[in-house]
Amino acid sequence: MKFSILIAILFDLLAKRKVTASYLAEKHEISSRTVYRYIDLMSNTIPVYVKRGRNGGICISDNYKLPMGFMTKDEYEAAIEALSAMYSQLPQERFLDAKRKLSAQVKAEMRDVTLSGELGNILVDGGTWGDTHTFSDKMRLVEEALRDHTVLDVEYHSRIGEKTQRKIEPHVLVFKQNVWYVFAFCHKQRAFRLFRLGRIFAASKTDETFVKRPFAREDIPLNYWTSERTVTAVFAIDERAFADAQDWLGVEHMQRKNGKWQAEVTLPDDETLVQKIVSLGAGIKVVAPKELCERVAAHAEKVCALYR
Repeated sequence: MKFSILIAILFDLLAKRKVTASYLAEKHEISSRTVYRYIDLMSNTIPVYVKRGRNGGICISDNYKLPMGFMTKDEYEAAIEALSAMYSQLPQERFLDAKRKLSAQVKAEMRDVTLSGELGNILVDGGTWGDTHTFSDKMRLVEEALRDHTVLDVEYHSRIGEKTQRKIEPHVLVFKQNVWYVFAFCHKQRAFRLFRLGRIFAASKTDETFVKRPFAREDIPLNYWTSERTVTAVFAIDERAFADAQDWLGVEHMQRKNGKWQAEVTLPDDETLVQKIVSLGAGIKVVAPKELCERVAAHAEKVCALYR
C-alpha cells in the first residue's frame, strides 16, 4: 500500500509539478502528516521539496523526469495498449492521463542529449557515461531559462552540504575544467554568483521574468580556477593514459621522445593537482620536480591504506 501511494504521488507531481498536502491526503485517504513523511522519504532520491508561504505546496524539480530505461520499449508499448483497451471499456480521464504520460516518456527517451535539444554545430552531453539524462535535463532547463529570461527557484547545496533555497537569474553557462557552472544574479545575495550545476539539487521555473543585467567577461570570477602558485611539471605518459593526458594537458604539450610520450607543462599548484594526477592511475608518472613526486606518492599511499 505504501509503495503504491508513493508511486501515485510521484506521478501526480510529474503531471502537475506542484500539489498541496491536503490534496494528496484527501486523494489517498491519509493524513497530511503521513503525506509529509512520504515526501521526506522520496526526497532522499528524488528532487521533491516543500515550498512554504503563499502559492506554496509540494513541488518536484522541473528538470526531473522518469529515469531512462524505467521500462523497456516493449513494456511501454504494452502498457499504452492496455490503457487504450481500458479506456475503451471504461472511458475515464485517468486512463488517458496515464497514457499521455507514458507516451511523453517514450518520446523523451528518444530525443538527442544536446545542450539545446537541437543538433547544430556543437553537440554537448553534460552528463557522465551511463547518465540517465538527469544532468543533461538540468542543463537544458537552465539554458531555457537563460534564453527566455525566466527566474529559477533552486535548491542549492554548498561545498559543505548546506542547503539553501534561492531565486536566480541565469545569464550564461560556463564550462571550465570539466565542470559546468551557471553565472547568475542571485536574489538572496543581490549580486552575481557562480553556481555549480552539479550542486543544484532541484530547479523550477517561476512565473517571474527578468531583464538581462549588463556584465562583462571580466565580471565572471574566472580567477576562481587559478592558484597563486604554479609548478612546471614533467610527466612520463604510458599509451594507456595518452588520451586522458591529451584531454587534460593539451596535445600541444605532448612530445614523443625515445619512443615514449612525455609532457612538460606549467600548472596551477593547488589542492586538486595531486588528486588529478592520481586519478590517471599508473598510466602517468611525475618525473619532475621531486617535491611534486613526493606529494603524489604520499597521497597514493593514503588511498592504498584505505583498502588494507
